[in-house]
Amino acid sequence: MFLDVLRRRNPNFVEAAMRLHQDGQLPANSYVLDLDTVEANARALRQEADRNGLKIFAMTKQAGRNSGLCRAIMRGGIEGAVAVDMACARATHKAGMKLAHLGHLQQIARAEAGAAAKTFRPSYWTVFNDEKANEAAQAANAAGYRQDVLARIEAPGDIFYRGHEGGFAASDIVDVAERIASLDGARFAGITTFPALLFDEKSRKVLPTPNLTTLRRAAEALARAGHKNIEINAPGTTSSVVLKALAEAGATQCEPGNGLHGTTALHVMEDLPELPAMLYLTEVSHLSGGKAYCLGGGFYIDPIFPDYDVKAIVAREPTVAASALRSVEIPPPSAIDYYAMIDASGAKAPQPGDTAVFGFRGQAFVTRAYIVGVSGIAAGTPKVETIENGFGEAMAWPA
Repeated sequence: MFLDVLRRRNPNFVEAAMRLHQDGQLPANSYVLDLDTVEANARALRQEADRNGLKIFAMTKQAGRNSGLCRAIMRGGIEGAVAVDMACARATHKAGMKLAHLGHLQQIARAEAGAAAKTFRPSYWTVFNDEKANEAAQAANAAGYRQDVLARIEAPGDIFYRGHEGGFAASDIVDVAERIASLDGARFAGITTFPALLFDEKSRKVLPTPNLTTLRRAAEALARAGHKNIEINAPGTTSSVVLKALAEAGATQCEPGNGLHGTTALHVMEDLPELPAMLYLTEVSHLSGGKAYCLGGGFYIDPIFPDYDVKAIVAREPTVAASALRSVEIPPPSAIDYYAMIDASGAKAPQPGDTAVFGFRGQAFVTRAYIVGVSGIAAGTPKVETIENGFGEAMAWPA
């Protein structure tokens, strides 16, 4: 699905990546980033956030916290990052980004709270319970500052991905705010949830979840209790076209992730301002039983759509032609993806050494793929800038 959008809206990127691979400059098993397009996408998102009075923080996990990506996002005007975990915090901090939000989605382990406060001083720190609030407050107090704390809340009927549940009862938010505000080293700053928006397959639109209503009602309760200037952090399926609706629903903060490289579900359905800027590239290794086996390591397909016929561009020369498309069997999530199997029937069957290009809604940080930033595509002078792992660490490839 995302490959169709890539071929149509950013064909020069696809062809540049294929050429770099065939020239021996770009490794197989790579998530490749078009840094020029990422910068333009970040600028479009920042401008729309400014128009709607929203603070905007970048989620970089989907693109493997790549340092080149971080710098492109900053050039586009988004200076702060949201860290899904401490690995995100370390990588974005090292790349020069301000840590704007920590602790959401994943809470900070007790033994790391002190380092998080001392090293990063996050603008906002999300907690799910009183124990985590105490840890954040104590860490900030020891580091010599007061931490703005967001309370993650939940109410009956809210929607969470399995394994993402947790938070304070929304009905108790006034008491929660008072408890957090009473802690040395903490300041109650606001509330958050995830997801506040979600793609709806039936309507083919991004719609608010019940969680967004929970945030609004909690904010109203806080206002009645005298709390002013409450931050409402409302991430989920964020692209520039949804920011007005978020602001109208009361949100004050947004956190684009896949939107930065044009790979939200809505980008498949509509031509949005953000162009696709990420692809997965690998190469054919060998043939067996009518299949061409391509090297794996990065085959994570985020399950936002039902199963579909996965295709790849498979060729030796750069192309986006439909004739180069081949169906691919991806190993199930329970298997190690050493290879994927490309249909090798018919004329012009794939051969060892051919490049294979896929379009995914990536979650590169959960794979063992390289993350490669490429600049200069818009000018016709593509150059590999960074070859890193999913922790933003430089890799000595091909050594």
